[in-house]
Amino acid sequence: MNLTNPSQIKSLLARHGFRFSKSMGQNFLIADWVPQDIADAAGLDGDCGVLEIGPGIGPLTVQLARRAGRVAAVELDRSLLPILAETLADCPNARVIPGDVMKLDLAELAREQFPGMTVKACANLPYNITTPVITRLLEAGCFQSITVMIQREVARRICAPPGSPDRGAFSLFCQYHARCSLLFDVGPECFLPAPKVTSCVIQLVPHAHPPVDADPKTLFRVVRAAFAQRRKTLLNALSAAYGSRFSKDQLRQILQECGLEESVRGERLSLDEFNRLSKRLQL
Repeated sequence: MNLTNPSQIKSLLARHGFRFSKSMGQNFLIADWVPQDIADAAGLDGDCGVLEIGPGIGPLTVQLARRAGRVAAVELDRSLLPILAETLADCPNARVIPGDVMKLDLAELAREQFPGMTVKACANLPYNITTPVITRLLEAGCFQSITVMIQREVARRICAPPGSPDRGAFSLFCQYHARCSLLFDVGPECFLPAPKVTSCVIQLVPHAHPPVDADPKTLFRVVRAAFAQRRKTLLNALSAAYGSRFSKDQLRQILQECGLEESVRGERLSLDEFNRLSKRLQL
C-alpha cells in the first residue's frame, strides 16, 4: 500500500471509519518524497532507536523503520491504532505506543524502548502542540538529534539569529539547548487535508555542554522579561520586570557595563550577551 497516495489513503480511512480531528491537527502526507527526505535527514542506522510522535497512518514510520534499528511511535488518537496495525504489519521493528506525549516520561520511555541504542526523535508534529513537544524533547536530555516538521513560521522563530525580527524567548531556549538548523520547506499541497500554511523540517542537535555558563533559571527569567513586551526597549522591559530591585538609572548602568545601548531591543542580543546581563542582574 502506498501511504502517500490520496485515493489509497481515502480508501484506507473509509474502511476503518476514520474521521479527521481538527483539534488534533491531523494532516496526512500525500507526497512520497517528504517522509523519505525527513527520514534521510535524521541520519539513521541499525544502531539507532527512534521516537516518533503522532505517526498518523504511518508513512514516516515506515521510512524510519527501514533505516533504524527500532521505532517507537506514540499516538494519542486511538481510532488510528487499528489503521497503524494494518499499515505497519510489515515493520516488525516498529511499535505503536498509545498515549499522550505530554504525559509520558520521555527519558524513561527511551530507556525502555531503546536499551543500548543511540536515541533520536523524528516526527511530523501537529501544529497545535509544536512548542510544548519540542520543549519536552529538549528537556528530556536523551536525544542525539531531533528532526521534526513544523509550521514554517515557528521553524524560523526557533532558528532566528540575533537581530532577526523572528527572534524571541523560544529561540533563545532552543538555541541554549541545541544547534538549530532549517532543512527544507514542505508546501500545503503535500498534505491531506491541505493546511493554510507552509511547513518546514528542522533539526535540533543538543549541545554536549551548555553554550554559556549560566544559571538557566536566572538566564531565562531575563530572557522572558526582555520579550514580555516586544515593542519596549530592553531598558524599559527590564525596568518593568526588575523595577522593585533596581532603579532605571541602575539598569541603564548595568546595560552600559554589559556593552549594550539602552535603546537596544531583546531580539538583538546573543546568548552570551543575555548571560552577561543575567549575571549582573543576579548580584
